[in-house]
Amino acid sequence: MSPLKAACALALATALSLAAAPAHAADEHPDVWTELNETYTATGAYAYEPFGIKAGYTRPKDDECASSPAGGMGYHYLNPEYLDSLDPATPAALLYETGAYGKRKLVAVEWVVRDTGQTKPPTLFGKELDNKVLKGFYTLHAWIYKPNPSGLFSPWNPKVKCP
Repeated sequence: MSPLKAACALALATALSLAAAPAHAADEHPDVWTELNETYTATGAYAYEPFGIKAGYTRPKDDECASSPAGGMGYHYLNPEYLDSLDPATPAALLYETGAYGKRKLVAVEWVVRDTGQTKPPTLFGKELDNKVLKGFYTLHAWIYKPNPSGLFSPWNPKVKCP
């Protein structure tokens, strides 16, 4: 390959990779997807639900799809080992929704930290975790697998529908 062709190929690949950042990140600070890359890399295999289960994320006994007038969250699979983790690579929960042919597909991840009366909420990715969604806990959702018009870190996604 000639040096000119190699330079053109590199320029095109760079432009395409920059254009691949999800559109729903526009309301966040510019480095948010760089910071979320570790999360995306660590949880990508769990898009296939059995891999998430094999990694220790379990379905709750009631297996209910969480929804509200503001939208849905989907089905929560919790890994108790990661409860209270603020490590980007170890979210405590994976959120799935029912996709085509009844199979569940990964739509988001969630960090869950016990509310022990901290004077300040825990933070991750420059965001404070919220203690209004789940009583007794601070939570932060990241909709890295399904765009959320309400925001990348919003707890509810109007595009997630529960059966």
